[in-house]
Amino acid sequence: MASVLGLSNGEAFYHQLNSHWEDPASVVIGAHEPATIFTNQEAWPVTDSFQHWMMAMDTQTYMTDDILVKVDRASMAVSLESRVPMLDHRVIELAWRMPLELKIRGGQGKWLLREVLYRHVPRELIERPKQGFGIPLDSWLRGPLRDWAEELLSEDRLRREGYFYPEPIRKKWAEHLSGKKNWQHHLWDILMFQAWLAEQ
Repeated sequence: MASVLGLSNGEAFYHQLNSHWEDPASVVIGAHEPATIFTNQEAWPVTDSFQHWMMAMDTQTYMTDDILVKVDRASMAVSLESRVPMLDHRVIELAWRMPLELKIRGGQGKWLLREVLYRHVPRELIERPKQGFGIPLDSWLRGPLRDWAEELLSEDRLRREGYFYPEPIRKKWAEHLSGKKNWQHHLWDILMFQAWLAEQ
């Protein structure tokens, strides 16, 4: 979070929150940030507020490239056909016509949806912390996956293969192993590529 607090504008803040490696060229040899909706301001949604802008960006990126992909893979893995009723085009169109104060009020999101739910669902079932499906990857990388990760992230291997600059990766790996920092997501990105490469 500290890395985003000094950013100059909201768009840079949002981009940083959605990125693992700040500067791909410092990690991947010969890399540059690819052209995406994040880098092409002409493709950015035009909205009436920064909050609506972030919602629109999430709809075009995080939802389609992350959340819905996970739902689809998880459901299809067990032969289920999942549905996402809140994404019915009529619901989406209604939501975009609503003013921001019906969506966020008093610092709480989904305000109107909560008000409707309170009529039908006990409040204690609504007002509770989110429960994600995260795994303890940080501790697994320090424990049962450590040897596997060390082999894939070894400096010699990274240099020999020639895709990554070893220094920033080895630095994050050392900081992660020491417990000083939690670089699980940064490291997992590299590990997934390395594991794929090993199978080629």
